[in-house]
Amino acid sequence: MIAPQEHEYSVMGGVNRASVGRYLSIAASGISAGLVFVIPQVVDFVKRLGWNVNTPLTLFSFVGAGAVFVILYWILNKWAWKWPGIWLYLKVPDVSGTWDCTGKTIDANGETKYEWTAEVTIVQFWDKLRIRLATKTSGSNSISAAIGYDCVDGFVLLYHYINDPHPDAAELRQHRGCCSMTIAKDLNSARGEYFNGRGRMTFGTMDWKKRN
Repeated sequence: MIAPQEHEYSVMGGVNRASVGRYLSIAASGISAGLVFVIPQVVDFVKRLGWNVNTPLTLFSFVGAGAVFVILYWILNKWAWKWPGIWLYLKVPDVSGTWDCTGKTIDANGETKYEWTAEVTIVQFWDKLRIRLATKTSGSNSISAAIGYDCVDGFVLLYHYINDPHPDAAELRQHRGCCSMTIAKDLNSARGEYFNGRGRMTFGTMDWKKRN
């Protein structure tokens, strides 16, 4: 089995990623032009102070628009998208971290069959995401996801996952499922439903509480 990895996720109701790319390109061009103008001025000033400084031509390749774009995108992908003013504009919440989960499996009559607990770990960047849910008997990893902005309730996290039982849980079978979680505006709690397909054929509810 291929080791689970972060995957791309869609953003619904937020700023289009292509538009963000264009803004970064414009910013990279402006910054690059400024650096190309400023660096020779700085070098000339330092030389007038009596310091022998040579400016390697390779330096200018690192201040080209392409290189600056890569640096800006890396900063955005790693950190900047989480900054309050930016994520509110992009409408992409930071749901990364560890969540305590309490779940209920419900039968066709709406009655609770049994309750269970799990730990949910979310790894998130600007362009990729991974959701790992682990119980005592199995673990699941997301393979696709989307985050939607809801101006009333907060945010909606939708994801598709594969569940693999632990080797000692012989009565369980690998299966796929889908989950829809509504995340509160304070990003500290979530509530939703899950549906499992062939191999489990169950459904129920989940409540998440984010650990501080």
